[in-house]
Amino acid sequence: MKNRNVVISGVTGLLGNLVAKKFGERGDRIALLGHNQTKLDSLVRDLNLPETHLFPQVVDLLNGQAVHSAAETVAAKFGSVHGLIHLVGGWSGGKTIPETPKEDLEFMLNNHVYTTFNLFQSFSKPLAANGWGRVIVISASTVSNPPGKSSVYTAAKAAQENLVLSLSAELKGTGVTANIIQVRAIDVENKGVGTTPAEIASAMLYLFSDEANKINGARIPLY
Repeated sequence: MKNRNVVISGVTGLLGNLVAKKFGERGDRIALLGHNQTKLDSLVRDLNLPETHLFPQVVDLLNGQAVHSAAETVAAKFGSVHGLIHLVGGWSGGKTIPETPKEDLEFMLNNHVYTTFNLFQSFSKPLAANGWGRVIVISASTVSNPPGKSSVYTAAKAAQENLVLSLSAELKGTGVTANIIQVRAIDVENKGVGTTPAEIASAMLYLFSDEANKINGARIPLY
């Protein structure tokens, strides 16, 4: 399924860059949501896509009204929204629970929970309106069995996963699926440890196919 309108958040990291490139190469129109204007401008130059197929915007994903405004602008430019890929990451850990400051928990909840909540609030209705859509979030393989010294990270990712699973249930029957790709680590340097960005992007492209219509509310172990 090509020529879709796909929103990618957290797009200025290495994984986001590659995902944007892959979807852009197959003819999709992509909205790039990032927090760094310089990096966003650089990505736009690298993609070299026609203006009709590209919408870059710096957005504070912790600001619900800003996200809502971005969703309205994307829908106005492209006419509809068919996909939301949420790639905002971040890790905080290495401390026991008694050693962990409250600020670390707040940082993880902001990165993984509140950004996801704001995006889902703003984009779920436009997605459902099409009768076809895809939502994808990246999570960790350790969520169901967290190791020590990772409490705030795995707690935030567990909450994020439950937002995805709740959305998948709420949108059941609309043609929109919401799924989680779990990785142990993202192998950005291709050292053979973890999952490479290319492998993650390939899984996303499959989920955007008609063959994946029945995959919904799944935790996909890509590790």
